[in-house]
Amino acid sequence: MPSELPPQGSPESPPAHRQAWAPATRGVVIASYLLMAGTLLLVMLRGLLPGLLCVCLGFLLTRWLAPRLVRLRRLGPRGRGFSHSGQSMAAALVMLSPLLLLALALSHSRTYIVDAPQQYRELLDYLARTVLELRLKLPPDIAAQLPAGTAEIQHVIASYLAAKAGALAMAGRAWLTGLLYAYVGLLIGALAAVRGTGTRRGPLTQQLVLRVARMGEAFRQIVAAQFWIAAFNTLLTALFLLVVLPLWDLGLPYTPALITLTFLAGLVPIVGNLLCNAVITLVGLSVSPIAAVACLAFLILIHKAEYVINAKVVGKRTHMGVWELLSVMFVTEAVFGPAGLVAAPLFYAYLKKELKAARLV
Repeated sequence: MPSELPPQGSPESPPAHRQAWAPATRGVVIASYLLMAGTLLLVMLRGLLPGLLCVCLGFLLTRWLAPRLVRLRRLGPRGRGFSHSGQSMAAALVMLSPLLLLALALSHSRTYIVDAPQQYRELLDYLARTVLELRLKLPPDIAAQLPAGTAEIQHVIASYLAAKAGALAMAGRAWLTGLLYAYVGLLIGALAAVRGTGTRRGPLTQQLVLRVARMGEAFRQIVAAQFWIAAFNTLLTALFLLVVLPLWDLGLPYTPALITLTFLAGLVPIVGNLLCNAVITLVGLSVSPIAAVACLAFLILIHKAEYVINAKVVGKRTHMGVWELLSVMFVTEAVFGPAGLVAAPLFYAYLKKELKAARLV
């Protein structure tokens, strides 16, 4: 197998003044493939996907911000010192921005925390009124199975939470672990973007850099495609919230905030849509059960359409057929669950790049 060298001028080849690529033997190339495949498999098996995605995101954000910060602060021409200063500022901004956003969110959530008991009481009263209306409309045999009032509803909720305490604790732990992995991944990506390069790398290191560069290019294409997917979902959600629901006199409060949340959450494949779907359904429940059912039906329809939309847009950006990506998404979801559904476009786009570089497809 000939040594695999990136063409001159390609985004995957290092600058000529930094180092030359040493010949790679067949064994070195195979070892780099095995190490990359083993790493990706470990990521899926150990739940490290949020960290991997944030490594890529932190790296790309830092590299994108650095030249813009240099121009913004008028640090002069592309000197080494100026470039390093711009990269350092970009890395610091990427690493500190999640903490600043968290502090801002906590400072604005004190009112909600203080008012939480009253909001809980209002929710219980609302549920009690809804259940009493159902008891009047349903047959007596079925109505007898429903709670009779607020106290009984509270008892049912408490009993359910007690029965599911273990599952809820595990779910909370999984979310916190995922957030920790994501933030650590963001730090790693930002630091990797400003790392210093040595004078010479060994053949295996060169091949691993090539593998990682192709993964980064696939991630960049997926992010660009996901932007258009988020914009499309936001447009449909805006039409539903601003046009369809008001025609039925079921307008939801906080509509501008919900539309903004739909776009921002839509930038995260699959999981972001599930998050905003849950929020919109809960807000619909605060208006009426009919509004909640309408929101849930619409959002389920959008979620199912997400398969085709995602495959179409991502496939066009990454030169993959819709049927290919749909097949991979279904298989990876069956094997790895929702994490496989999120990882499928990225991993398959990377695989196609490797196969094309090896002239196998």
